[in-house]
Amino acid sequence: MITSSSALHLNYIVWNVESDILTLPIIDHSIRWYGLFWLLGIILSYQVLLVIFKKEYRPAELLDQLSIYILVGTVIGARLGHIFFYDPAYYLSHPFKILAIWEGGLASHGGGIGILIGIFLFARKHKLSFLWVAE
Repeated sequence: MITSSSALHLNYIVWNVESDILTLPIIDHSIRWYGLFWLLGIILSYQVLLVIFKKEYRPAELLDQLSIYILVGTVIGARLGHIFFYDPAYYLSHPFKILAIWEGGLASHGGGIGILIGIFLFARKHKLSFLWVAE
């Protein structure tokens, strides 16, 4: 049995990840890892979907429209996810701050919900199966 006095402490592991990749002094803004990985995820997802659409003999224009639904759903869902999951009282008392996404505050789980809603709306508009589009 391990007691608190004999518990293994891993003090040699330091988790101090810098969020900024680099700072652009001209515009006084930083490029961050989180934003870079969002961008990479969008680009790679589009490439994978392009291959799927070609195999299914679907036009690339349809994928472009789907991408817009997904991007809008992602940004709106991620922002609303941050607002509702993390600090709804603040945003209810400062409603104009809801639009200030450049100040930070995107929740990936809210973005996932927004993506599903975007896919649902796209599938309904184009009379496609939600499951076909979502897979």
